[in-house]
Amino acid sequence: MLKVALPNKGTLSDESMLLVKEAGYKIRLEGRELLVSDIANDVEFLFLRPRDIAVYVADGIIDLGITGRDLLLDSGAQAVELRALGFGKSRFCYAVPNESKLQPENFQGLRIATSYPSIVAADMQKRGLEVEIVKLDGAVEISVQLGVADAIADVVESGTTLRQAGLKIVGEPVLYSEALLIARTAEAAKKPQALTFLQRVEGIVVARKYLMVEYDVPADILESACSITPGLESPTIAPLSKEGWFAVKAMIERESLNQIIDALKEVGARGIIVSDIRTCRI
Repeated sequence: MLKVALPNKGTLSDESMLLVKEAGYKIRLEGRELLVSDIANDVEFLFLRPRDIAVYVADGIIDLGITGRDLLLDSGAQAVELRALGFGKSRFCYAVPNESKLQPENFQGLRIATSYPSIVAADMQKRGLEVEIVKLDGAVEISVQLGVADAIADVVESGTTLRQAGLKIVGEPVLYSEALLIARTAEAAKKPQALTFLQRVEGIVVARKYLMVEYDVPADILESACSITPGLESPTIAPLSKEGWFAVKAMIERESLNQIIDALKEVGARGIIVSDIRTCRI
């Protein structure tokens, strides 16, 4: 039975559950279960601390897991990234008090508070700096105000929490993080059950990036319209019962939706319809 670890809490938990359900796996939680079996698909889902998932996967105890890139790197676990999943996106940044002129290159000898000591240590070593790393499990933003640290290093999404604590981001992000599907090795992910899971998840992740657009056009603007919606290989074109008119169907990138509709309308397309794609294989 394939063993897959999902985050039991935090920002990655709900999105991971939704992704797995959309991929066709049956997960029904009635309380705070640590393990749920999908007998029909021969998969066992284990709900673990996001920070521990990479360790279990790297040790071969769990076949596959979903965790953040920041947590994978900070764990030091020798697991590999199979697929970025498109949610849980954040930046790992340094922050200092608003009135401070400090930049990361000036951190020599300072105290840096963080929940990710390994990432900070590696970055400071790369910069040739020696600092004191103050490891905290949470509420890192308040550490400067309490006099525990001179600067912090933390995962940042909107930056609101930092601003509320009187801090500002300095320097470029140390890394960009998001949810990942990981395995012990790339070879381990090629086992039939693991490969099926990966392909199903990929189908959902890719489908979320695209939409299907359909519209009608007269023959004289068909080429212009198809240049706006070229599809992945080429659009599907079919003649309508109305002479000289064609129906066109193509996949488009979700983020370009409104610009594409505007462009189609401008060239004279009619009956433009856009629909979601539940899953796909490309």
